[in-house]
Amino acid sequence: MKVVVGDRNLLPHRELFESGLPSGATASWHRTFDESAIVADLGDADVYVGGRFTAAMAAAAPKLRLLHVAGAGTDNVAFAALPADTLVANTFHHEDSIAEYIVSAALMLRRGFLRHDRALRGDVWATSVYDDAIAQSRSMRGARVGFVGFGHIGRRSWNLLRAFGSEGCAVTGRGDLDAPAEGLAWAGDNTSLLRLLTESDVVVVSAPLNDHTRCMIGGAELDALGPDGILINVGRGPLVQESPLYDALASHRIAAAAIDVWYSYPDAGGHGAPSALPFRDLPNILMTPHSSGVTGHTFVGRVGDITDNIRRLDTGQTVLRTVRPG
Repeated sequence: MKVVVGDRNLLPHRELFESGLPSGATASWHRTFDESAIVADLGDADVYVGGRFTAAMAAAAPKLRLLHVAGAGTDNVAFAALPADTLVANTFHHEDSIAEYIVSAALMLRRGFLRHDRALRGDVWATSVYDDAIAQSRSMRGARVGFVGFGHIGRRSWNLLRAFGSEGCAVTGRGDLDAPAEGLAWAGDNTSLLRLLTESDVVVVSAPLNDHTRCMIGGAELDALGPDGILINVGRGPLVQESPLYDALASHRIAAAAIDVWYSYPDAGGHGAPSALPFRDLPNILMTPHSSGVTGHTFVGRVGDITDNIRRLDTGQTVLRTVRPG
């Protein structure tokens, strides 16, 4: 069995990965996503591991039995180009790390710590203790947190935030959440999105990106969030419309945002603007490079899931967490 690995996040755990493969299996590693190099390596591959799989890669992999995404999202997989008998599976384990990011971002932005940091670098103590024009900051106790999407990430984040005394509500594509069982004030489907934004102090976006969710949050939705509202996007950049988000932050129609997922991504060396718009110049945004889930904890767990599925494939057992677009 030949396994081609095209996700560099697994490289620090190469020894663990290879120790989990079936006897006789070999792994071919690619440090960067070079499509032509990977295409040349796929001719005799049984398994490909990576987050991006193009039509050209599918055409070059006639023996491929399993495409294993090294994460949850499958929006970069060319499903239509895959043979019907090629299994596609995913894995999670990022929810703990992303929940930590969401909680820390919510606290930092709601308490105004970004503003305090920047002011104190200029020797200004920008708090209500010294300036009557500055309001006392808001804590998370009693804050309403709205979740757009309530899967692994939303649920784990809510379990942490409710310990602060926050209230919660959620909208999901299916709209089948049991709000009382989850400790939420209410839950609905995406037709309740405007209500959620209007009622929430902090909105966490972690919905999957698909034809139904792309650009689901635009100018009207951000206006509903309002001048005291905070947006945290850890799902995919295009869930939130780019220009309306910039305009809402620049005009202070929302208070602040933490954005970990973007509209443009870098070259293989990690260089490239995350947007054509100058988000970097805004004082009320926390910008991070899609790093909220990138921890050793996340990828050790993913290695375990992936190698377990490869062993299952080798022995004819059921491969877990298989996905196909609905």
